[in-house]
Amino acid sequence: MLDVVFDMETGDPDDLLTLLLLAGHPRVRLTGVTVVPGSAAQVGVVRHALRLVGRDDVRVGAGNLDHARDVVSLWHYRALGDVAPSRDAEDAAELLGELSGSDTTLVCGGPLTNVRRAIASGRLTVGRLVVQGGFAGEGVVPAERQLEKFRGRVTCPSYNLNGDPRAVFAVLAHDGIGHRRFVSKNVCHGVVYDAAVHARFAEQAHRDSTRMIHRLMEVYLRGRPGGKMFHDPLAACCAIDPAIGTWAEVELYRERGEWGSRPQPGSGTWIITGYDRERFLTTLLE
Repeated sequence: MLDVVFDMETGDPDDLLTLLLLAGHPRVRLTGVTVVPGSAAQVGVVRHALRLVGRDDVRVGAGNLDHARDVVSLWHYRALGDVAPSRDAEDAAELLGELSGSDTTLVCGGPLTNVRRAIASGRLTVGRLVVQGGFAGEGVVPAERQLEKFRGRVTCPSYNLNGDPRAVFAVLAHDGIGHRRFVSKNVCHGVVYDAAVHARFAEQAHRDSTRMIHRLMEVYLRGRPGGKMFHDPLAACCAIDPAIGTWAEVELYRERGEWGSRPQPGSGTWIITGYDRERFLTTLLE
């Protein structure tokens, strides 16, 4: 069993689906969820999702309960119905510090602001950090494995990392993180939940959490039958089973608002360059 803390946002369906995945996975002990930026509306959605799968025991932290905006996409309310805001949350940085430890895996699906604050508190120590974000391109990913949309590119914008670049560099410099993995868009943009995956979920979704993912994706696919890129669920599954990915040890860097990576043995920072689709789906539905 992996002790996992999930740091998430609610601007995209991915994070909510990942929350459900982690809350119910047989190899995961989800001990806490922290939300960025952490509005009361976001906390309400997170609390509601955890109740749906019987996980009221999971502690919830928020970065800023008084945030001026809800920061919740309309899809969440279309999929879940009316969900009341909630202020039932601890301080995110304090919760991350309290739940961290050398055996803890921290999975991040949004900007790393909460993690930066926890590092600044001097209390964050995790064995593994798995972040959805970043980019590996030419010089790191073999030409035959590059997605056509990124072919030949060395750098690319990354939403989560650009949400708080200072936090990324704090994470890269922090010696309280044993192992860093970045699940970047050069791979996750090729991972799609489509009609074929939906049919497989219908056949193999045996847990409450996977049945709930199937139900929510039914709502999504009605409006977008072409499917959805599954960024954060891939990152979560790579946290559960790192062998899903092919990895390169690198230095991450930022130039003109874009992120890249270059080979650097001994950095302790790894970025994904390919993935095993069947192993991913098996882990997702385990």
